[in-house]
Amino acid sequence: MARRTNKEIQLTSYEDILGVEDTNLDQVIEVPLEDLYEFWNHPFHVRDDEEMLDLVDSISGHGVLNPGIARPRTNGGYELISGHRRKRASEIRGLATMPVIVRDYTDDEAVLVMVDSNIQRENILPSEKAFAYKMKMDAIRHQGVKNNNADEAAALVGKEAGDSARKVQRYIRLTELLPELLESVDSDKIKVSPAVTLSFLTTQEQEWVLACIREHGASVNGNMADKLKQHSEGGKLNELAVELILCEKKKVPVKVTLPEKKIRSYFSEDYSKEQIEEVIYTLLEQWKEKEGEEG
Repeated sequence: MARRTNKEIQLTSYEDILGVEDTNLDQVIEVPLEDLYEFWNHPFHVRDDEEMLDLVDSISGHGVLNPGIARPRTNGGYELISGHRRKRASEIRGLATMPVIVRDYTDDEAVLVMVDSNIQRENILPSEKAFAYKMKMDAIRHQGVKNNNADEAAALVGKEAGDSARKVQRYIRLTELLPELLESVDSDKIKVSPAVTLSFLTTQEQEWVLACIREHGASVNGNMADKLKQHSEGGKLNELAVELILCEKKKVPVKVTLPEKKIRSYFSEDYSKEQIEEVIYTLLEQWKEKEGEEG
């Protein structure tokens, strides 16, 4: 698709391209569902969950109230930028078409619209936010962030969702995880914070972690992730070290309670509590010394 040489977006006002409320300025057309293609590398999953059923019910009663947003494809049809869930609900409802606003966005403009129109949805998985933020970061950098400042770009990325630059950068780190480990983050088997730490491990080291989780049912907490990273940075992380860190046995404190009635049976009534304790400690010391000699 040809790209416009006269750019309409500036870093300080790229949100303007999201203004779709006044559809009088745009031509809304009914597009056959079969002509609407998924956005390339779309990071947000379309799930047939309870929210989808609610959307289907809404479309059954009122139709698709908010048009989707799409752009023409060079080989025919339209690339759907916003409205993937509405398209799926329309399919479930048995509709043949869906109202769409068609705009000739560039690749970067399309990414910005796609991410910002989805990022405030409820129940977004960590992996969805991670890859969405990465795509938006790349698009913003293409627009020319001043001095290529990473914090400035990250702040712009998280602006629509209200996330700080640091939080954006941490989410983007998750894209460095093996897919299987990222799935564990999505299923809440590994928390986001230790997962970010794991993302600094090499692919081989992550494979060792994954194998340990699968074979031994190991979990990964923050302290374990920190130890793995420290060993990795020191060049000391190997498969055995991973297993020792993730499968270390926690010492269970031993609590011994001696019934007073049973202890008293060994002493005459004139022995005080302190005297009884002194005898017990003396005997234990003698036993300890004897064990040491025999050992």
